[in-house]
Amino acid sequence: MVQITFIENNGTVHVVEATNGGTVMEAATKHNVPGIDADCGGACACATCHVFVDDDWMGKINPMGTMEESMLDFAEGVKPNSRLSCQITVNEDLDGLVVTIPASQF
Repeated sequence: MVQITFIENNGTVHVVEATNGGTVMEAATKHNVPGIDADCGGACACATCHVFVDDDWMGKINPMGTMEESMLDFAEGVKPNSRLSCQITVNEDLDGLVVTIPASQF
C-alpha cells in the first residue's frame, strides 16, 4: 500500500492508504476525504477532484493527457501544479505523495 497525504485548504491533514494501480481520487473517495467530490466517478469529465501536487512530486506522477488538460479549464484557481486526482495513477514511487485540495472545492 502507498500512503497519500491530502491537505485541506484550512490545513487539516488526511493520510490515507492507496492501492497500486488505482487513482489518487479513488483513495480520497474511499476514505471520505472532504473536497474531493469526484462527481463523474473518475471519467475525467467534471474537475471536482482537482488537486495541487506538491512540487517535489511533480516529476514522479504520470504525465497529463490532453483530456485532463482540457478539463482543467473548468476548474477554479488552476496553477502549474494542478492535476485531476482521477488521472494520477498510484504506484510504489508515489508513497508519501502530498496533494492540497483547492479552497474552491469546499
